[in-house]
Amino acid sequence: MSSIQKLVASYKDKNLVLRIVTGLIIGAILGFAARSTAGDIAAEHTSFLINVVAFAEILGNLFVGALKAVAPILVFILILSSIVNKQYGSASGLKRVVVLYIVGTFLASCVGVAASFLFPTDLALSNVGAAENAVPASVWIVLKDLLFKVVDNPLNAIAHGNYVGILTWAIGLGIALKFCTNETKKIFTDLSEAVTKIVQFVIQLAPFGIFGLVASTVYQTGVDALLGYVRIVVVLVGAMAFVALVVNPLIVFAVIKKNPYPLVFTCLRESGLTAFFTRSSAANIPVNLNLCKKLGISDELSSISIPLGATINMAGAAVVIAILALAAAHTLGVRPDFWTALLLCVVSAVGACGASGVPGGSLMLIPLACSLFNISNDIAMQVVAIGFIIGVIQDSAETALNSSTDVLFTAAADMGRQRK
Repeated sequence: MSSIQKLVASYKDKNLVLRIVTGLIIGAILGFAARSTAGDIAAEHTSFLINVVAFAEILGNLFVGALKAVAPILVFILILSSIVNKQYGSASGLKRVVVLYIVGTFLASCVGVAASFLFPTDLALSNVGAAENAVPASVWIVLKDLLFKVVDNPLNAIAHGNYVGILTWAIGLGIALKFCTNETKKIFTDLSEAVTKIVQFVIQLAPFGIFGLVASTVYQTGVDALLGYVRIVVVLVGAMAFVALVVNPLIVFAVIKKNPYPLVFTCLRESGLTAFFTRSSAANIPVNLNLCKKLGISDELSSISIPLGATINMAGAAVVIAILALAAAHTLGVRPDFWTALLLCVVSAVGACGASGVPGGSLMLIPLACSLFNISNDIAMQVVAIGFIIGVIQDSAETALNSSTDVLFTAAADMGRQRK
């Protein structure tokens, strides 16, 4: 094995979160160092640091460009394959679980929108001035643009990042191909896995991209950018905590008609805590199945509802999509009215259901929500990149909420069925 191969293997063996944190810290140090010496013309190392920041900015732009390139085809293939291959089964109580998944995801997106209005956040974005000219005036203009995006040519939608058109064609083709042969379904499964591998490769390069983005942003804006990151993390985690400790218990109470908190805390402790560190709903499926056995839930129900929940029960993703999309809108000076905000809740919930199975999947659906406000794909992808910067905390909290809710709603549906 050559030295380059050993270096690549060593890089891949390191934990991705650790690599992202390292890139973030080094980028911040470089940005502060270059900014602090920028005014000192006599300093010999000033031009060197500025050149390093310029190179780092290229790495950041390349990372954003890679995300921008892969996101449209990823969304199209992932949602299409999910609809074509989804098997919902007929276990007793499953319909109730699916309804709870849908209601929970929608209410979570509503919480995300409400949190964004209560705690508006500005993001450090470039080319904001040019984007502000395209702000829609009312919900009717949004709906008109939405309808025209729906009937866009599918190839044009993918080429130009029209995520509403992409989503429409993916759902339409998925439904049309629902009863195709198993061989055809296998093709879409293979395509989905292939695109996922490409995305995984791009995500492996995230530490370099985040290093470049943080270095250039801190150099240009100073500590304000880092404070903006902290604020958006606090809003995100706070909204998810509200969903976990207030919204979900209310939903469960409506079903089981008794104190939901013992069940809520059990699910958070035994499922959410594990998912927080694994950062994967799929990897947490065995933990959830084991917890279902402890809670006395039938294997017939849990064996279907838990894997299904890992793919469509995405309350955390809905919160992330709504809050980051509205943060971008707020930065551009957009002030959505009630009906536009309600439309965003629906889009965030629908988009979240297609966010599973890919690292950073919820982030890749942000452009879909941003398109409601006529925000360009370039700006939306900058928001996605910011999502990766804060993803060390955001992704862990999101997965913990998603995975613990799978067990919570399955248990609630089973207990509600037994009451009757």
